[in-house]
Amino acid sequence: VAATLLALSPVEQSQAQLFIDIYPSQDSTNQTLWIFSGSSTANSGNSIRTGSGSNSYHDRDSWQLLTPSSGNIFDANKPSDVNFSLSPLFSSSNTNDIESVRVRTAGVWGAGSPFANNATNTPTITIGSGSRTISLLFLDDDTTGDDMGIRVSESALSYSSGDASSWVGAGIINKPIGDFFAGTFNNGMLAGPAFAANSNSLRIRVNSQVIPEPREYALVFGLFALGFVIFRRYWQKKRQQAASL
Repeated sequence: VAATLLALSPVEQSQAQLFIDIYPSQDSTNQTLWIFSGSSTANSGNSIRTGSGSNSYHDRDSWQLLTPSSGNIFDANKPSDVNFSLSPLFSSSNTNDIESVRVRTAGVWGAGSPFANNATNTPTITIGSGSRTISLLFLDDDTTGDDMGIRVSESALSYSSGDASSWVGAGIINKPIGDFFAGTFNNGMLAGPAFAANSNSLRIRVNSQVIPEPREYALVFGLFALGFVIFRRYWQKKRQQAASL
């Protein structure tokens, strides 16, 4: 039960980190749900590109992923310099996903929640005084560490060294969870993105299971409480028997 509780508990976020939490869509087995949260600081000046002609790696808006054992996040149908369209969750037909995110905002979960207050809004990145919609996700299978990145709509988002950076929102892409390895992935120490501090400043958390429903949490905590009561009564009975001898 304890292991189950730990697995279901939201991961506490430290400051100066950007997060992307990836879940299977509850509405389509061919899609994944991407949730953006957290904040950091740009370590150099540059700009985030738009979708036009930007299907290539550059640390201005992309990063290389590393894990303790490897840099691979893609398990199947590995992409090669592909920009995937990111559909804003609130405007999609994925009603189960929308409800799952809406009931898990920071107002419900508290400060440790990986979900931003406006997690059901359009995925948006803000750096300094500028904001843009995150419209595309750049994915690339690479032998030295798989690549990932964001692309924005309208026009490129320029930023300067020291600018505060943050992103919020949730979206859907047409790529199933089975194409990814489960686990936590960090951006490479020397591999961007430039809109965040280098080492460990960005984390990608791939979850193979859908977001647990509140009733599932209630069931787990209920079983835990029942087990505690049974255990407590058992030892009380044992002590009473020992005292009567």
